[in-house]
Amino acid sequence: MRLNAPSRLLPAISIALAWTFSATADEHESDVQRLVAALLGPTPMVDDLRELTDEIGGRPTGSEANLRSVDWALEKFRQAGIEAKSETFEMPALWLGESAAANVFGEGVRFAPRAAAMPFSTGTSEEGLTAPLVDGGGGGEEDFERLGESAKGAFVLIETDELVDLAGLFAEYGANAQIEPRAFAAGVAGVVYQGSRSRNVLHRHNAALGPENRHPVLAMERDGARRALRLLREGTELTMEMRVSVRSGGPYESFNVIGEIRGNESPEEIVVVGAHLDSWGLGTGALDNGCNVVMLIDVARQMKRLGIVPRRTVRFALWNGEEQGLTGSWRYVQSHAEELDRHVMAASFDIGSGRITGFFTGGRPELAAATDRVLEPVAGLGPFTQADVPIVGTDNYDFMMEGIGNLVANQESANYGPNYHARSDTFDKVDQKQVRLNAAIAAAVTLGFAEMDVDWDRQTRVEIQELIDATDLADQMKSFRVWETWESGERGRRD
Repeated sequence: MRLNAPSRLLPAISIALAWTFSATADEHESDVQRLVAALLGPTPMVDDLRELTDEIGGRPTGSEANLRSVDWALEKFRQAGIEAKSETFEMPALWLGESAAANVFGEGVRFAPRAAAMPFSTGTSEEGLTAPLVDGGGGGEEDFERLGESAKGAFVLIETDELVDLAGLFAEYGANAQIEPRAFAAGVAGVVYQGSRSRNVLHRHNAALGPENRHPVLAMERDGARRALRLLREGTELTMEMRVSVRSGGPYESFNVIGEIRGNESPEEIVVVGAHLDSWGLGTGALDNGCNVVMLIDVARQMKRLGIVPRRTVRFALWNGEEQGLTGSWRYVQSHAEELDRHVMAASFDIGSGRITGFFTGGRPELAAATDRVLEPVAGLGPFTQADVPIVGTDNYDFMMEGIGNLVANQESANYGPNYHARSDTFDKVDQKQVRLNAAIAAAVTLGFAEMDVDWDRQTRVEIQELIDATDLADQMKSFRVWETWESGERGRRD
């Protein structure tokens, strides 16, 4: 099935799924069948996405738009008759980007490429900050050895590969986590990345040091950075003036939104399905992650409308602070510590609107096998393959480090990479038909785990450490700057 399936295919898909269901017909599968059919039909999902992205817009945690989105999500759950609440938690530091400008000049040369401040970049005075601009190559150790003393007090311009897919995205995160500490150790005044998006689209994601960063960090439009690198490599000495305005501060209050359908047999046992409500503010946060927010709201809405009450309690979690250290979901596991032994599974949906091809199942074979089983009713939307490896970078993380079975939807890259954290992440980029198909898959997973017999337990800290030792999990944790809090015991399960 092509990613952009025409709408006339949805009835055909429904018929194919109905044939799959007909093979077995117990009560649970009947509920899945009814729920899938409802989600593939006309629902308010797309209207919800338009409201969230076009009317509220980008939603950085700590912004007025983010607070509006919390109220909006609560109202959507309540209009559907679903019990919902906002749960307060503390964010460690405020950062909101207001403006950024750059001027590059040298003998006979002057131009003003567009730029965006990376989150947790420091600001400058109104007069700006001026320093030599130097060629940092790819930002490797050999590049700073070549620069030597010329790096001190200079803005270092880092050349990047164009981002086209998820593999490139994870490579970019990993590279930045090494480049910035290396650059600051060399005494640079600031780091300027060549924008990694085509057509000069501006983007932002966290400065690698997060709230601990003490330097300006910018992304410069790709062609402007390419021009500057050519001039530098032809021997032209360049100077750069930057002006960056940010709003920053200390700890403040934010909110997760939790909608709940209480179980009818084992309500004390909990399945969490989540997507993050926050976004960065250059675009409107449609792919990252508005489309999955409205998808889960619609799954909850249709369950309530159809009167489907599963065996276990299902919590539909819309996280805040995800873009800033996965903070909202971290605070959830802290505030719900007494319930964690009764959390059966926590799933995260966070890779745009590409087709769900399976799930990352966290290096737990028993969970991979269970996921195979719950996907059987929607096999017609497959094929599905589980990637039984742990993954860092979204709101499954703290559940994993607490030993709770966790899933992350694995999705086709589609157009997610080029629009990731970019000005171009807008409503029109979302594949509306595929989001409906993904909703059917999410529904089967949600109901499946809320009904099935469970043959796994919450892992101990020793077992979690064994998983770290056996995989590349430690490297991922270091790239996302969450390793130290695990080592210190501040984050993750204690003995």
